[in-house]
Amino acid sequence: MSTAHEHTIETREFQAEARQVLDLMVHAIYSNRDIFLRELISNASDALDRLRFEAIAQPELIPADTELHIAIAVDKDARTLSISDNGIGMHRDDVVSLIGTIAKSGTKEFIRQIQDARNAAAPELIGQFGVGFYSSFMAADKVALITRHAGDETATKWESSGESTYTIEEAERAEQGTTVIVHLKQPDADNGLADYAQAWKIKEVVKKYSDFVAYPIRMDVEHTNDKDETSVETEILNSMKAIWLREDEVGNEEYHEFYKHISHDWTEPLEVIRARMEGVLLYRLLLFIPSHAPLDLFMRDARHGVQLYVKRIFIMDDCEALLPPYLRFVRGVVDSEDLSLNISREILQQDKQIERMRMGVTGKVLDELGAMRERNPEKYLTFWKEFGRVLKEGLFQAPEKREDLLKLCLFASTFSATDLTTLEDYVARMKDGQTDVYYMTGESRKAVEDSPHLEAFRAKGYEVLILDEPVDEVWTASVFEFEGKRLQSVGKGDVELGTDDERKQAEESRKEQREIHASLFECLSAKLDDCVKEVRLSARLTESPACLVGETGDLSPQLEQLLRAANQTVPLVKRILEVNADHEILRKLQAIYDANREDPCIEDYARLLYGLAVLAEGGQLPDPAAFSKRVASVMVVAMP
Repeated sequence: MSTAHEHTIETREFQAEARQVLDLMVHAIYSNRDIFLRELISNASDALDRLRFEAIAQPELIPADTELHIAIAVDKDARTLSISDNGIGMHRDDVVSLIGTIAKSGTKEFIRQIQDARNAAAPELIGQFGVGFYSSFMAADKVALITRHAGDETATKWESSGESTYTIEEAERAEQGTTVIVHLKQPDADNGLADYAQAWKIKEVVKKYSDFVAYPIRMDVEHTNDKDETSVETEILNSMKAIWLREDEVGNEEYHEFYKHISHDWTEPLEVIRARMEGVLLYRLLLFIPSHAPLDLFMRDARHGVQLYVKRIFIMDDCEALLPPYLRFVRGVVDSEDLSLNISREILQQDKQIERMRMGVTGKVLDELGAMRERNPEKYLTFWKEFGRVLKEGLFQAPEKREDLLKLCLFASTFSATDLTTLEDYVARMKDGQTDVYYMTGESRKAVEDSPHLEAFRAKGYEVLILDEPVDEVWTASVFEFEGKRLQSVGKGDVELGTDDERKQAEESRKEQREIHASLFECLSAKLDDCVKEVRLSARLTESPACLVGETGDLSPQLEQLLRAANQTVPLVKRILEVNADHEILRKLQAIYDANREDPCIEDYARLLYGLAVLAEGGQLPDPAAFSKRVASVMVVAMP
């Protein structure tokens, strides 16, 4: 093999967004720079995990006399810190794609948030988009990486000073794996930059952040005895104990550091879930509910953060088969004693044992969320504000868990301007004779509260759930009851409020009104035939002149809008125009109609009435220009 200096050195430019991240790192926006070492050790641990998995099918990748490990080396004179592993290594193309660019979606949002933060809270963003390697520039003037993929004959060297370019060339490495060489900046205590060439500092950081890494982290440490004689000893800096297997008491601090290790999240988790699951299968789980939602939570290629181990051997990261999509925010480890070591991703999708584990893990998480809601409502409220939208997806994704999920849901309602409610509490407050749980969907709480559909409910003191998130439009289309109580949209179907006597009296009154206005309503229906199904009297309205309602099974206007935004074909569904029998507009329109049924202004008034109903619910007029002209004409006539 020729020596590295004879090889061609290729200079490349960083991807634009990678340059921005590098600039942020170089200028040290993070208050705690120790985390760069945690990130590099985590990367090394991941590479060793991957090698162990590949070696299941190809045992020759790990020779019999090889011990997988991570090595840290310090050169005080050269001020370099090296982190090495004998893991899977990288091909040249891997180096270019993983180090030279940031390919993960969401990077622009990451950069925006991190630029906005620029304070002590910023560290919570690190690692969310694969930028852990770049954190080394917080402590480095220059970083070099030498890597050789298992099975390759040649190695690749990458080097950059964190500016606009990096170099890449062929290199030599005696064994497979990766070495990252950090050329350290001078210590700067005022700016939180420690001296990472000191053995005691490295020990401190490793113990704090990486004690649970499953491989020995070795470092040659110089010792001086009382005779001023020096010697060098190789020390193992971490305990290597799988935290989920430890039977002794594990403190919250250890759990929290383990969470940060596997999630690359700087903040502490909101909840820790630990269990030994026994039965047909034996497996252990150590799961975490984050305290905040990651930026990529709703992106198509978002991470599923549960790692699968079999007999303490890493099988795969982001194991989607272990938890349903509506629990994709959960992070942690599941370690099975019963699965086959050679299980593949394809088998994983169909394996009955995996399905049993999925049911068990899902049930445990939901049970713990229910317990949190009962024991610590404030903590649960924090969880709900971060992940409630995701949990609601399960209402239409997992019918078998629907009742459990409905009990976990929190909703805004007209009962309180600030507090959220559960369905159980709503049902407990229902009026005598009330059989339905009423709700209203909309773009915002204000839009729902201002809707004319709520007028009668407000007047009679009926509580209405306010559903103002896009996911609410989807799940309400497939969930129709809760514990025997029908879920009823106040914007669909008929409304009957009050006691039996009150309903009977109201129906008699409407019957009289229908007889009075029957002919007019037929006329209005004909005039508006292109946009409404019919015109009828309303039991909803007490103040507004008109509103639009759908049949019980119709799509809501908001759901139609969402589907169209997703390029779905949505057929035109005509709605019903309901008119307030007690409004002055109806009385005057009836008088005009009685005077001359052919009066051309009747169609103008019908179109205006329809337009008012569309605007009142925040909708878009089918022909704004025509509506504007009609309003102008009415203003001209009305002005003295």
